Amino acid sequence: MNFPFAFIEGIGGPELMLILFIILLLFGANKLPELAKGLGKSVKEFKKAAADVEYQFKEAMEEKSEQSAEAKRFAPKPVTPLAPPQNVAPATPPASTAPGAAQPPPDQPKA
Repeated sequence: MNFPFAFIEGIGGPELMLILFIILLLFGANKLPELAKGLGKSVKEFKKAAADVEYQFKEAMEEKSEQSAEAKRFAPKPVTPLAPPQNVAPATPPASTAPGAAQPPPDQPKA
């Protein structure tokens, strides 16, 4: 029965044993534990970096949603006019005829 090994399909038990034997011949029995340890550290660092990227992505998405919620909360509300403006005559002060009322200066003609 053939199981996919890594990204290689169709590799079976005998082929896997042959690959492991060739690796043993190339690196030697003394270097295999060091090689496996290095491979394990590499995989651990890769997983750590992937988790960090995922955390930063989620943090950025939450920050963006908080900013949009805050923007909606502080957004100016549309103003609707109450009524169209009406023509109103300007207010004129009443003419006073009482003594001591303010009179225009003598060099200006009275209106």
